Amino acid sequence: MAFNTLEKKALTGLALLYASRMLGLFMVLPILTLYGQSLAGATTVLLGIALGIYGITQAVLQIPLGMLSDRFGRKPVIAAGLGVFILGSVVAALSDHVLGVVIGRALQGAGAIASVILALLADYTRSEERTKAMAIVGAIIGGSFVLAVIVGPVIASAFGLSGVFWATSLMALGGLVIVYWLPAPPPAKVHEERRWQGSQLGRVVRDRQLVPLNLGVFVLHLTMTMMFVGLPVALVQQGVMGDQLGWVYAPVMVLSFLGMVPMIAIAEHRKAHRPLLALAGVFIILALAALGVSSMAWLSIGMVWLFFVGFNFVEASLPSLISRRAPEHARGTAMGVFSTGQFLGAAFGGLCGGWAYQSFGMAGIAMIGISVMLVWIVLLWVLGVRDRSGQVAV
Repeated sequence: MAFNTLEKKALTGLALLYASRMLGLFMVLPILTLYGQSLAGATTVLLGIALGIYGITQAVLQIPLGMLSDRFGRKPVIAAGLGVFILGSVVAALSDHVLGVVIGRALQGAGAIASVILALLADYTRSEERTKAMAIVGAIIGGSFVLAVIVGPVIASAFGLSGVFWATSLMALGGLVIVYWLPAPPPAKVHEERRWQGSQLGRVVRDRQLVPLNLGVFVLHLTMTMMFVGLPVALVQQGVMGDQLGWVYAPVMVLSFLGMVPMIAIAEHRKAHRPLLALAGVFIILALAALGVSSMAWLSIGMVWLFFVGFNFVEASLPSLISRRAPEHARGTAMGVFSTGQFLGAAFGGLCGGWAYQSFGMAGIAMIGISVMLVWIVLLWVLGVRDRSGQVAV
């Protein structure tokens, strides 16, 4: 079967909306610790907090806002979340002290609508098309990351750190237009997804089949955020000019995205998600190990490519696998837990990365990242994941 007209329109709008929100998270990653050094009161630890606090407020509010959307509707909650994100972007853009940027980033994260967007996508799509839709959104997340790490340094070199925050506020305004443009979801689907039970959250959290997926997105964003705490500074120390970082990231990200496409095709065709997820984890481990000891820019850049081949594959795969495993009546809750793991990873990545880099440099970041990735690979291999029919999904 194929998407109908309503599903196509909804998927297009929600994919653009989700991409714009992820850009707000990702655009500052490659440049905040570098350009933020000019802020009054800036230290590596405080800049790491500025990176990570977005994920903390996101993680805390994903499930509550998802529950509010069950009661008051998805679109009003999404619009309110975008409004809070815009406020945070303006606060950060106008700040010349690092604490102002920390407050602005916290407000940005308080617009925690990722799980609500995924739940709205489930409202629009038929069950037989939902997995495909979730896979497309997963790919969009990876693509938005590629775009963000290219565009962020370019904007920062032209307009400074404040220019990046103004850009994210404009994208959020565009998101409000998309919300207004979206049609109302089918009433039956809305009713179906609003059947929330208090015990549902506990069952989702304890589901042994969902644990490796939720832990996976946590570890993925933990390692990625930690890496970007130290990577921009390390590359500059290795001879790359700060205003050239965008041109370094651009080919690396595009090539890494192309590198993961065959992995996606093999995983779907042969139902081999688990071994390929483990292989992607090995890519990330090897890349972190090399980055921890590298003093040469060309080697570091090559390892960033390898890291993101693995990262993009895992990032694109996990939302689809969650949708296959989660019970239909608990899909919104499952997506809320998944999104919480994603942003908790970003939060702890910023905090741990700031401490590790200040104390041990890139080697400290590498040691933490390798350790948590190894734990995830072992857990993934031991538990596996089956879809709701009992077939192995991973």
